[in-house]
Amino acid sequence: MTSVVLDVLKSPGCQICKTFEEFWETIKKDWPNVTFRVLDVTTPEGSELAQKYMIFASPGIIINNELFATGGFDRLKFLAKLKEFSQ
Repeated sequence: MTSVVLDVLKSPGCQICKTFEEFWETIKKDWPNVTFRVLDVTTPEGSELAQKYMIFASPGIIINNELFATGGFDRLKFLAKLKEFSQ
């Protein structure tokens, strides 16, 4: 399996961000090759990523430096994208 970096850009009080993190907790054991990082948009690094990827809605989900989704996520499409990057 190829290493994958999964960055999630969240904002304070974001319910969808919380839902995504809870979803990740349920599947992370199946993805030992994925490095998962949560960044807050209120931090310098988070703010920089939000600007770089033009993220205006949380969560911003970035897989291997490629913007996957903002403002929500589709579980099946997310899993398909992880599979694609892991091959």
